[in-house]
Amino acid sequence: MHFKKSVVIIFASLLIATITFGAEKYQIDLAHSSVSFTVKHLMISNVKGEFRDFSGTIMFDDKDISKSSVAVTIKAASINTHDDKRDGHLRSPDFFDSEKYSDITFTSKRAEKQGDGWVLVGDLTIKNVTKEVAFPFTLAGPITDLGGNKRIAAQGSLPINRLDYGVSWNKNLDNGGVLVGNAVNLDIEVEAILAKEGTH
Repeated sequence: MHFKKSVVIIFASLLIATITFGAEKYQIDLAHSSVSFTVKHLMISNVKGEFRDFSGTIMFDDKDISKSSVAVTIKAASINTHDDKRDGHLRSPDFFDSEKYSDITFTSKRAEKQGDGWVLVGDLTIKNVTKEVAFPFTLAGPITDLGGNKRIAAQGSLPINRLDYGVSWNKNLDNGGVLVGNAVNLDIEVEAILAKEGTH
């Protein structure tokens, strides 16, 4: 009985080790990556913005991408729409309340094949509200750069409703519309570099 139990434990340990060592750890290269968004203004035009401070880790298995995973942290206070007054309002409790809720996070649960691309299913957290989302993305690489570093890249867009995350401030217009649209499109383009041994 003890022998069978030991065999099961050893087999399970080997299986976990195989999964773990099959994936390589990449870190997002901020200099070659962007996290941006688009939202309607006055219901007639699009306003674009970005978050300038973010970081993340990608555990990438090029032999079985479904075993890959992603964890990203975005600093809400780093929002930039090229208008200081508007950016200050976006950081306030009316919108992101960035002093209280400093981080926007995404943590994947699984990767699934979809057509020519992939979908990351995971938890998106904004203002301490967590919703499961399905984030479609495409992959490029791995390639080796001029410095001998191994790199991958991913690109994707995710539509969300800001009201779902408590980002709800608005003003009604005389024509029946609103000042800010509720639908927000998140656009992410990341390049990631293989972490060197010993990097946490």
